[in-house]
Amino acid sequence: MGQDITTDAFSQEDRQRYRQKVQRCLDALERMLNEGGFAESPPWMGLEIELSLVDSSLRPAMLNTTVLEKIDDPSYTTELGQHNLELNVRPRPLRGDQSPDLETELRATLADAGEKAQDAGATLVMIGTLPTLRGEHFQSKWLSQSPRYRKLNDQIFAARGEEMLLNMEGTALPGQRVERLRSLQDSILAESACTSAQLHLQVPPDKFAPNWNAAQCLAGVQVALAANSPFLLRKALWHETRIPLFQQATDTRPQELKNQGVRPRVWFGERWITSIFDLFEENVRYFPPLLPLLDDEDPKEALDSGRAPRLAELRLHNGTIWRWNRPVYDVMDGVPHLRVENRVLPSGPTVIDLMANAAFFYGAQRALTNEERPVWTQMSFQAAEENLYSGARHAFDAQLYWPGMGWIPPDELVLRKLLPMAHDGLADCGVPDFWRERYLGVIEQRCLARRTGSTWQRAVVARLESRGLDRDAALTGMLRRYIELSGEGEPVHTWPEH
Repeated sequence: MGQDITTDAFSQEDRQRYRQKVQRCLDALERMLNEGGFAESPPWMGLEIELSLVDSSLRPAMLNTTVLEKIDDPSYTTELGQHNLELNVRPRPLRGDQSPDLETELRATLADAGEKAQDAGATLVMIGTLPTLRGEHFQSKWLSQSPRYRKLNDQIFAARGEEMLLNMEGTALPGQRVERLRSLQDSILAESACTSAQLHLQVPPDKFAPNWNAAQCLAGVQVALAANSPFLLRKALWHETRIPLFQQATDTRPQELKNQGVRPRVWFGERWITSIFDLFEENVRYFPPLLPLLDDEDPKEALDSGRAPRLAELRLHNGTIWRWNRPVYDVMDGVPHLRVENRVLPSGPTVIDLMANAAFFYGAQRALTNEERPVWTQMSFQAAEENLYSGARHAFDAQLYWPGMGWIPPDELVLRKLLPMAHDGLADCGVPDFWRERYLGVIEQRCLARRTGSTWQRAVVARLESRGLDRDAALTGMLRRYIELSGEGEPVHTWPEH
């Protein structure tokens, strides 16, 4: 979705040619998977972190263009809303000596970017959903100044034919009633409230399916452990409100198509896979194109000439289908490779929390793929999907299904089963004991304290309201303290609730 859009309209002929070209790309990918030639090096990891900008009143600061000019670093790019930025971290091998380098690099680049943002009158915030967002911040005039975002907005609404409805029932704050959000939206900008941390893992073709299946199994546990998005439009909603919000804010289906079972473009999926081809084939079969832009390359001619094809149309189409674990095809230095892009995690609260979340995911994923009897052969795909929604809604109060353990709270599942597996998986990747203990120790203590960014935010807001503050003042006060503690860099399970 980083591609610039230079046209204002798409014709029927554009869509027909694009559909044919996407199929041609799919045929080329199938041939490549049969013939080989993909990168076979040890697994590489990558990381994207989405950030929010706030002003001196802690309201969204619509200044991403100005801040990017100040930062002057190609690692930082725009995101959907003018109060969003994205940091793309340099990929590196998933092995022992990379962990401390990555942590040091993240701390340094975020500190530098934070100083540059201050020069522009803004503060950077790593948080899953910015709690001071209001309805006026979702007006289409606040889309980032790039034609691709406006075109995507227009195409989603053209496909839907009516306004979006955000409709969520929350989990009650301590001593309070359950809150519900119903809000009509005339742009996709509500999706700009979904600021995430995305983990990439480059794997060879024969390892893609087990790694994707393992990532699907872990999704519910991940969001329960890392929830950091409890408030939206003044309402206390899910612990990880990003999950339902992303699906609803970009939904191209009116109610009638939902009733017919048409798949949403933000999608968990519906089956375990045996090849990355399964996912791209589903993309082509189920989802009409939103941005039918044609590339001048013929992928089959590229293959015949010995070059790795760009598969531009297939990749662009894939970029408009937001799977929680997305397949990625890319070409680097003329060599094609495949990646699993894990998209369930929120941004923040701190660098050490992000590193801990990544270490847990990569370690547990590696261990699950090494098992003789894979866990996904012992549980239904629907159970994995239910785990995602239960973990997102309830965090540590969720009940998750795991083979051999039945229904179990996430903290107990992690401490008894998945944390030892994550240690084994990281050791198998060559991560030294010190760094395994450092990052997975954060996960262990988070489970013992049963505290995430979300539980901390909810507790602080409830305490402030009990002292007589209204919701707006409580959210602002909580966010001010959040920014202070996030800047100190200690993991969220150690944060005081005062």
